[in-house]
Amino acid sequence: MTEEHLLALLGAAEAKKDDRSFTLPEGRLLTLYVASSGASLTVSKVQKVKIDRTFLHAQTQKGEYYVLALQDAFAGAIDAPPSGSRKAGFV
Repeated sequence: MTEEHLLALLGAAEAKKDDRSFTLPEGRLLTLYVASSGASLTVSKVQKVKIDRTFLHAQTQKGEYYVLALQDAFAGAIDAPPSGSRKAGFV
């Protein structure tokens, strides 16, 4: 993934920028897909991302912290925004 690709993904998620880190708005989460040498890793429920030269720092909703090679990330998915209300029972 290029830095431009990551910035487009964060822009689509409406992340707030603070220096070189980005925080997703309340209720929005990001999933990052990473692969290297045939092994893959999915980092889900990411709330905060920081770009540090060739590294991608990702902090999850649970407080887990990942340091990934930016070049190994190949895709990302943004969770849908929370719906306004939930209805009881079956719809």
